[in-house]
Amino acid sequence: MSKFIKAVLASSIVAASIMGANAAHAASATADARATILEELTVTKDAGTDLDFGTIITTGTAETVVVGTDGVRAACTNVVCTGASDAADFSVTGSASEAVTLTVPTSVTLAGPSGSIMNAGLTSTALTALDGSGNGAFSVGGGLDVAANQTDGAYVGTFTVTVEIGRASCRERV
Repeated sequence: MSKFIKAVLASSIVAASIMGANAAHAASATADARATILEELTVTKDAGTDLDFGTIITTGTAETVVVGTDGVRAACTNVVCTGASDAADFSVTGSASEAVTLTVPTSVTLAGPSGSIMNAGLTSTALTALDGSGNGAFSVGGGLDVAANQTDGAYVGTFTVTVEIGRASCRERV
């Protein structure tokens, strides 16, 4: 064999060894990139549906006045209850059939004249998922603690409900 052919063969063997060595140490894999897009989550208080305990006339004895999540006031025993009562009703919209978490505070403080206050424990209906159209609803009722000689006047308190889906959340203050 000629020196030229021997050199070419040797170079080819060296090149093949290097390429084979590199190929033997290389590996590859693939992965998908994904994203899920959800419709914006909104929660709104339905018009005209604040939590309303109605008008309460004290009689010298304390009482807890209860308005259910259906807006119906329970019978008053130690006070006189008049006027309409109502639960706070909320509507939620977002992506269809998505699970949600509802958070309602356990209580709200109502402030009245001359620094007077009353506390109300809050309850709500359940909301765990939006329906197939992306809608949901819930209501908030509660029990208002009225002192035996509660100061006369109008009392108002504000509470915030939160509905969460995944990492997004939406709040409505009432």
